[in-house]
Amino acid sequence: MTDFGGSNTPYAIRDLWQTPDNIFHALDAEFGFYLDAEAKRDSALCAHYLSEKDDALSCDWTSYGAIFCNPPYSNITPWINKAAEQCKKQRQPIVMLLPADTSTGWFRLALESADEVRIIIGGRLSFINNGTGKPGKNGNSKGSLLIIWRPYRTPCCSFTTVSRETLEFIGNDILEGVKAA
Repeated sequence: MTDFGGSNTPYAIRDLWQTPDNIFHALDAEFGFYLDAEAKRDSALCAHYLSEKDDALSCDWTSYGAIFCNPPYSNITPWINKAAEQCKKQRQPIVMLLPADTSTGWFRLALESADEVRIIIGGRLSFINNGTGKPGKNGNSKGSLLIIWRPYRTPCCSFTTVSRETLEFIGNDILEGVKAA
């Protein structure tokens, strides 16, 4: 199964949710993202991004730093395959934000090539509705995790955790610093 089957969100807008800014900035502080590999023009989180027009599953993810990807949850498997391929080809780390569903085929596939699975504990992320720019009303139906590919390492797929509260604290601190500057 390639679809994230737990969603109650209408199909037409199911794949139109943005990573919360504070979560992205916390991860960016650790990884130093250069490229957002799946973005809409109005919601790209990096200055360099691939849009639907670029067809990220068909092109190279040319990058001079780490790559971030929050792929459409309706079809995750091709994104897992592409990330594994592009990590080797671009020689850059890739961090993918996904639903915490270990019962899926894409999760098992990711374990074959990823270096780390980092489970976000302590609550669910509230993704941003691209239409309104506001967090979803009912939150996310599942928790989230990060799958991390690192070049030059033999995939060992270690499991770690990070609390949502820690990510929010770091991200909010960064955003406050940006506003103050």
